[in-house]
Amino acid sequence: MSVFDELGDGIFRRRYESMDLNIGVVIGAEAVLIVDSRETHRQADVLRDELCTLTRLPVGWVVNTHYHWDHTWGNARFPEAALWGHDKCRRVMLENEDEARQSAIDWLPAEYHSDINEVVITPPEHTFTGTTAINLGNRTVGLSYHGLGHTNSDIVIRADDVLFAGDLVEESGPPFFGDGFPLDWGPTLTAMDVPDVVVPGHGDTVDAAFITTQSEEIEGVALLAREGHTDGASISDLVSRGPYPAEVMHSALTRAYAQLNGEL
Repeated sequence: MSVFDELGDGIFRRRYESMDLNIGVVIGAEAVLIVDSRETHRQADVLRDELCTLTRLPVGWVVNTHYHWDHTWGNARFPEAALWGHDKCRRVMLENEDEARQSAIDWLPAEYHSDINEVVITPPEHTFTGTTAINLGNRTVGLSYHGLGHTNSDIVIRADDVLFAGDLVEESGPPFFGDGFPLDWGPTLTAMDVPDVVVPGHGDTVDAAFITTQSEEIEGVALLAREGHTDGASISDLVSRGPYPAEVMHSALTRAYAQLNGEL
């Protein structure tokens, strides 16, 4: 039984128990494109081995949905591939290496720390700021940036009628606002052309209706922040009034207030 779920002709996703992370695979004429590369070298090597059960074609392209370590730190294990991502994805990965490594260590159990310390952080060398496309020989895969959201550099990848959305869309838990832009995230989601099958960064596949609901929830957070900021309300006054758990709301409102104060 294959570990990959086929979502379209030659389009697959692999959902890992670790981080509940999704990896996308698109089979080209002579090479494979993958979406994101996992958290560490060791985990990227597992992905490489599993790809051999799917196709004998080499990996020609790795596309990073954004700069977070759980999506990009396997990049170095695909030296034969062209690495793609948003221009700001590359910049953040180059500038924030120490901070990102400490974040990963703080997040993961101790048994993973040696793997984290071995990672050679390898940012995408092919970048863009708006839209671009990659010709796989038998199909064209579109890459597009629609605005601030989960980070400053989230992109989505469209292969036929499947959209790989990265962490702009969260299914297995509430959206993560640690590096997010709550005032912009909702409009960014509504700006996307959404097909019937959407692969989030983490969790099960979703549809356009799910994204509409998530956009409305995040817009509700933004409205709450704007009204609270105008009224001089503290963040602690507002956390119980949002659609997410208190810890998530505190993070979202902290980022929203920072935006409203011109700090981001």
